[in-house]
This record gives sequence, structure tokens and C-alpha cells, in this order.
Amino acid sequence: MSDAVTTKLPVWFWIVAIVAILWNLMGVASYISTVMISPEAIAAMPEAEQALYNNTPIWATSAFAIAVFAGIAGAVLMVLRNCFALPVFGLSLAGIIIQMSYWLLMTNSIDVYGPGGVTMPIMVITIGAFLVWFSSMAKAKGWLR
Repeated sequence: MSDAVTTKLPVWFWIVAIVAILWNLMGVASYISTVMISPEAIAAMPEAEQALYNNTPIWATSAFAIAVFAGIAGAVLMVLRNCFALPVFGLSLAGIIIQMSYWLLMTNSIDVYGPGGVTMPIMVITIGAFLVWFSSMAKAKGWLR
């Protein structure tokens, strides 16, 4: 006889997990489009946006990569009910905080995009923090093994 206990998960766990995959796939797509942008597309940007793009340091782009690829890995691990989702989401959040700190504090992005340029970074940080909290709660409840 097996000592394993099967825990029935609430439907909303699966909803959060699938939405996390979709959200992080959008992040991966954004990262890929950022690093694969053509010189023609950059030239078509307003001058201020060109400066933001061309002056982004490699460490900020690397933080972006860590954020999105750890995010999708964490979401897949959550769907697989693997407890490593928690530290992987933590790594993703660290990447998010580094990237968004650069974007909000070390550039003139608010001057370029206006107050609306703060909305997406705050939303990304909030969702990243939520996924860390959610995976921590799921681990504590035994939903992640």
C-alpha cells in the first residue's frame, strides 16, 4: 500500500497555473521581440525610444531574460505540481525587480512614455510577487510536491 496521499486541488489552482503560463509566454515573446528587433524597426522609433533601446545595458537585458525564462519554468513546474516552482518564481521575481528598477529609476522612461509607462512595470512586479506568494501557499498546503 502506498503512503502517498492524493490531494484534490481546487479548480482555481489550475486556472492560476494556466494563466501563469500564458502570462509568462507573453513575457518570453516580449523578450524575444526585444532582442531580435531589426535595425530598421529601431530606426522607425521616435528618437527618445531609440535612445532607451540603444542604451540598455547587458545586465538589464540579462535580468529580463532571467525574469521571463524563470517565470515560464516556474509556471510549468506549478502545473506539474513540483515544489521547485517556488524558488524558480523567486528567481523570476529577482530578475523582474532588477529589470524594472533599471527601467523606472535609471532611465527617462517616464518622460518618454508618460505616467502610463509606470503601469506595466508595476503590474509585472505585482504579478511576479503574486506568483511567489501563490506557489508558497500551494507548497504549504501540500499542493506542490
